[in-house]
Amino acid sequence: MPIDAAKALAAEPRSGELSWTAKDVQLYHLGIGAGANPDKDSPATDADELRYTLESRLHVLPSFATVAGAGSPGVISGLSMPGVEVDLARVLHGGQSLTLHRPLPAEGRATATSRIAAVYDKGKAAVLVMRTEVADADGPLWTNDAQIFVRGEGGWGGDRGPSARLEAPVGEPDRTVERPVREDQALLYRLSGDWNPLHADPEFAKLAGFERPILHGLCTYGITLKAVVDTLLGGDVARVRAYGTRFAGVVYPGETLRIRMWRQDSPAAVRVAVTVAERGDAPALADTVVEHS
Repeated sequence: MPIDAAKALAAEPRSGELSWTAKDVQLYHLGIGAGANPDKDSPATDADELRYTLESRLHVLPSFATVAGAGSPGVISGLSMPGVEVDLARVLHGGQSLTLHRPLPAEGRATATSRIAAVYDKGKAAVLVMRTEVADADGPLWTNDAQIFVRGEGGWGGDRGPSARLEAPVGEPDRTVERPVREDQALLYRLSGDWNPLHADPEFAKLAGFERPILHGLCTYGITLKAVVDTLLGGDVARVRAYGTRFAGVVYPGETLRIRMWRQDSPAAVRVAVTVAERGDAPALADTVVEHS
């Protein structure tokens, strides 16, 4: 079996250095649509948008952690860990969760330590949970978990793991917003470190089974968190404590994300469902929760 769960779990963690500047943060924010908020009359110069784009008042959206240092070392290093030999064509990014230990600085240097935290047998697929813990000189900053599905690698009788599915929110959403995805969104977002040609090259996208290049799932992830922070958290990025989602479908540049939000009191959180408006509310993100103070 290409995945040896025991060997993968026992492998020594891998560490590397990360660094980022305010320019990296600004580029990421532009890549997820900052300065183009359709709810604003003049979004490029609106004070609420300038906190994402102007260096003198820069606040860091927590989802920047997924690209800090030009991408997540957890996924890359995890797929080459001892006990893991997989065909990258069979790999799917199934979900992402992020825990914040304190607000992210606009500039920083940190150490990222990555390991395979769990291996689950889903029958027709294996799921690797790749955990990256990041700390700087002042202590822990964030923990990222990427859930990676490897098609065709299940069926060895291992632990199926917990279900990622949540019960649907009850009642009408407290807030619904729509966020247009620009035609060039994926081209801009990929400058933050994900160079997969699936998001830029039409011929490569067709070989992968898509009619044209698709938007990065983590771009949708960032657009969604920004919408929640801007509409229900008073624009305060420091209120976000944790953020998790399951990637449920494809988004194409030029489409519109419909983001539905439900407040939850105990614990304090926002439940979110993200769909594609032009395709009959086809799911994009599911089982999405933003925990906050």
